[in-house]
Amino acid sequence: MAKLATPFPLALSLRDPHTPASRWLGAAVRSAILEGRLHPGARLPATRELARQYGLSRGTIVSAFEQLESEGYVEGRAGSGTYVSGNVPDEWLQVSRKFPRGADARSSPQRTPPRRMSEFGRQVHPFSGLELRPTRAFRSNLPALDLFPTTLWAQVAGRRFRRASTRLLLGCPPTGYPPLQQAVADYLITSRGVNCLPEQVVIVSGAQEALDLVARLLLNPGDRVCMEDPGYTGAALVFEALGAKISAIPLNEEGMEIPDPHLRGARLAYITPAHQFPTGITMTLARRLALLEWARGSGALILEDDYDSEYRYSGHPVPALQGLDRNGLVLFMGTFSKVLFPSLRLGYLVIPPDLVDRIAAAKSITSRHAPVLEQAVLCDFITEGHFGRHVRRMRQVYAERLSVLLESARQRLTGLMEISDVEAGLQTAGRLRAGIDGESAANAAAARDVEVVPLSRYSRRTLARDGLQLGFAAVDTQEIRRGVRELAAALEEEMSSALGGRAKMR
Repeated sequence: MAKLATPFPLALSLRDPHTPASRWLGAAVRSAILEGRLHPGARLPATRELARQYGLSRGTIVSAFEQLESEGYVEGRAGSGTYVSGNVPDEWLQVSRKFPRGADARSSPQRTPPRRMSEFGRQVHPFSGLELRPTRAFRSNLPALDLFPTTLWAQVAGRRFRRASTRLLLGCPPTGYPPLQQAVADYLITSRGVNCLPEQVVIVSGAQEALDLVARLLLNPGDRVCMEDPGYTGAALVFEALGAKISAIPLNEEGMEIPDPHLRGARLAYITPAHQFPTGITMTLARRLALLEWARGSGALILEDDYDSEYRYSGHPVPALQGLDRNGLVLFMGTFSKVLFPSLRLGYLVIPPDLVDRIAAAKSITSRHAPVLEQAVLCDFITEGHFGRHVRRMRQVYAERLSVLLESARQRLTGLMEISDVEAGLQTAGRLRAGIDGESAANAAAARDVEVVPLSRYSRRTLARDGLQLGFAAVDTQEIRRGVRELAAALEEEMSSALGGRAKMR
């Protein structure tokens, strides 16, 4: 058995003053083993260390260890120390499953009253994260992690860590590491047409924290939020957990439909105008101006999620909606998870000047600030030019993969699914032929080792025609071609089944 590292100081149960020290110590270590707090092969603290920790003589500790060794709980190794035995019978280690830690095995279990939860605690629901499994066609919402320059990132991180000052190790303001705020502001002003000063940029731990901060700051229970339908589930979960009411606004080829009666009385509109999630639609300029006019007239605010707009493959770059705003109505958010790698957990929130102090106060009592060393490394990665080069390289890779997907789809999916000619992002969507159910199609594709997501999972209404979300950024061209072949076969089976079912009904 591999030797485990020397443990931390051993916390044992309190000693009854009427119990001899050697007997108490043996019983306490025995209980820790049986309850699973000391695992087989774990090294026990040295006898001298235990004697010092508990104010006992070393002879008392040795006596207790010898008794435990005779019972088979521990074993001594010459010149190495004392270890928990690797041969403790499995059935002995079930005590902790039968009784709560610290409970007396002779006492009967007691019923506990139900937990009292807040409104938030009753309404919050989990938001599933990325699963650790092999990437296959057509995994959505994921960049090509195998092409990320990890060696370069490690070099930048190493330089930063070697020259880290005590000030950097201490922390940073709640709104973020100032040099990174400056770097992000420069990037957004140049590449996204955002209008901001560095102090308006708040560094957050990913898009979900940005959503949570905005929702907590602006919404009360019962307030209305407008969302595109279909739309991003992660945002809906945040709003509903805080008691907000969601109005689902349908989409057409120009984006969110405006005007819409459900917009009346809304406090906030959450949108993804550059590359609508999950359909891939780009909101037109006329529709953006109409949305701004609605917000100005109603007193509502707009939360613009720019989640993967860095990757645009055709047409002119579309400036952010925030850049058109002249009245402080738009909050702008984005994340580096989709551009670099998901575990980085860094993003940004650009807010009007009058909200900076409020957001800073909210962060100061929650996350305090995003991890500073990671912020510093990202700052160096941006300012040294690596970020821009990485985006340009990946834009070429993703454009090729999208081209292969669209060409393969034209050859094999015509008549089964109509894929939108997406201009940006990491994924696209296709509308299924009438009669093909999205969930059934996804299950049939999964049986052929193809991963697609029905658009109906993102919708709060019944869709006239369901569709499938297809990711292409994380999948190489060979896998894309295989995925299209298998998806076509799955959809043909579903179509035949649907036609057969209608024939029987006649």
